[in-house]
Amino acid sequence: MSGETNLDALINSMSAVLVDGVFVFVTLKGREIPKGIVPQMVFQEVEGTTLIMQRSEALALGQPYEFPCRMITLNIHSSLEAVGFMARIATALAKSEMGVNPVSGFFHDHLFVPDGREAEALQVLRSMAQAE
Repeated sequence: MSGETNLDALINSMSAVLVDGVFVFVTLKGREIPKGIVPQMVFQEVEGTTLIMQRSEALALGQPYEFPCRMITLNIHSSLEAVGFMARIATALAKSEMGVNPVSGFFHDHLFVPDGREAEALQVLRSMAQAE
């Protein structure tokens, strides 16, 4: 097992970094990703393929999109088996009436929060880390 599993250690040690650019969710029919698209994330569902990508790229390619958002990377290597980490974060953001779309990579967790609310989300995350 790789990565941290202790919830208190995860919260205490995390630092949140805002990634440049505005991201959007794009849905394509089928499973084929058109040439020239370089998504941040790809997830294939029965209804179609979801891409998270830069809004500028979606606009340049003429792709319709949803949920303009900002990406915050949590710089702590959390285990994929860590219990409660995303729940604690989502709960803290919910108290600020902010939705979040979390995506877990192997090394880091990434939060997609509404565009324009990224400073507030960063403050919530910093407060969580300082409170522990």
